[in-house]
Amino acid sequence: MLETESLNQIVNAVKRGERSAREIVRECLDRIDVLDGDLSSFRETYPDEAIAVAEAIDRRIASGEDPGPLAGVPIALKDNIVTDYGRTSCGSLMLESYRSPFTSTAVERLQQAGAIIIGKTNCDEFAMGSSTEHCAFAITRNPWDLSRVPGGSSGGSATAVTSGLCLAALGSDTGGSVRQPAAFCGVVGVKPSYGRVSRYGLVAFGSSLDQIGPITRNVADSAAILQVIAGADRRDSTCADIHVADYQERLDAPISDLRIGVPRQYLGDRNDQEVNRVINDAIGVFRDLGAEIIEIDLPLTEYGVATYYVIAPAEASGNLARFDGVRYGRRAEMNRDDNLHDLYARNRGEGFGPEVRRRIMLGTFVLSAGYYEDYYRRALQARRLIKEEFDSVFEQCHAIIGPTAPSPAFTIGEKQDALSMYLCDVYTAITNIAGHCAISIPAGFAGVDGRQLPVGLHIQCKSFDEETMFRIARLFEANTDHHLQRPPTAFSPTAS
Repeated sequence: MLETESLNQIVNAVKRGERSAREIVRECLDRIDVLDGDLSSFRETYPDEAIAVAEAIDRRIASGEDPGPLAGVPIALKDNIVTDYGRTSCGSLMLESYRSPFTSTAVERLQQAGAIIIGKTNCDEFAMGSSTEHCAFAITRNPWDLSRVPGGSSGGSATAVTSGLCLAALGSDTGGSVRQPAAFCGVVGVKPSYGRVSRYGLVAFGSSLDQIGPITRNVADSAAILQVIAGADRRDSTCADIHVADYQERLDAPISDLRIGVPRQYLGDRNDQEVNRVINDAIGVFRDLGAEIIEIDLPLTEYGVATYYVIAPAEASGNLARFDGVRYGRRAEMNRDDNLHDLYARNRGEGFGPEVRRRIMLGTFVLSAGYYEDYYRRALQARRLIKEEFDSVFEQCHAIIGPTAPSPAFTIGEKQDALSMYLCDVYTAITNIAGHCAISIPAGFAGVDGRQLPVGLHIQCKSFDEETMFRIARLFEANTDHHLQRPPTAFSPTAS
């Protein structure tokens, strides 16, 4: 049963010949056919390619070859990670039919490890959003309650994993876009340290913030995926040539004198009270396990969202300038009296949705000659101070914990104003600003309108210390059962 099996169970079964890779892929495709009509997780699937790869893996096993550490594992990709087959549309009409001539480094490494790419998942347009409502092709729905959002922008990846449509998925995280949907859907989501995973082949949103990260159903599976995709890449100058530890080997190793910091700013009135209850219970789990809980102060948390929403749109403004309908992207009908400026305006007006246009305009504004010093430069200064604040705290403790998001999943259409949507990122965006690593793991459930909705525990560790991050997350997971819970739609369609 794919909705209950772990990645390692699948790999071991395939390698021992107890199950074929082809059978596993076929089961995933069948589940997508049955369940995804309600969820809209996938933009497209690759049945022919996936089955061909699976059959090749089965032949390698039959001949005694080692098929790799992820042999037979069906993995989905967020629709902003390029492959040289299928489309990469970034959830946008601008790139509706775009086909990349190359494959991203992260995907190449998955394929070399024996993973099977099963399809591309829906996302907020150009990864700009916290709900996967801002996708040009579909609104993705939360498997725990189909009237609610799955989070964003990697909402399609999170719902696919939660519902057993694949064993794992890749997302991209610029301000929380892996961790927040993982929290809303009750799965594990990892934002690696900036520079840990190559961004080659990731369609850029904010170049100094973006990182590719895995979404899985447990901590060990995320460690296995990151183990494969992490490491230096000569094609990405921002990818660090720093040793990648064996995350899986030491996953259950104890941490002596474990010290965990809990910021005063993370459990205040801005949170849903059910979220505070769940996180306080999680803190109690660590305390019962012998960890020292330290109350810490991160006063610059209040400036994180403001800093992020200057830097990220500024970088997006530059990155998306290439999509003009002439060199790249959708081209509108040109009227007889149009000049080139009119054509550009129509191309971008029709190709980009309202949220992308909003962020491009905001980014262009903060970079303009009259406002650069007042906004963008000050945001960069704030970024430096935020990083220094985190670095200082990490000298006192192994990790910082708190909620991934201030509320459980909200209903589709609930957040109509941009500011309320942006505040969903209050605890996650600041991690990208500082550049260190973080993980969201299932922490429990909040009662909302008669429903039990997942709540994520956010664990942050210093840059390039993913090993400690995974060990702390695994310690919590091994002493709770929240990660074993499955939503109704993982077992039957049309549950709502």
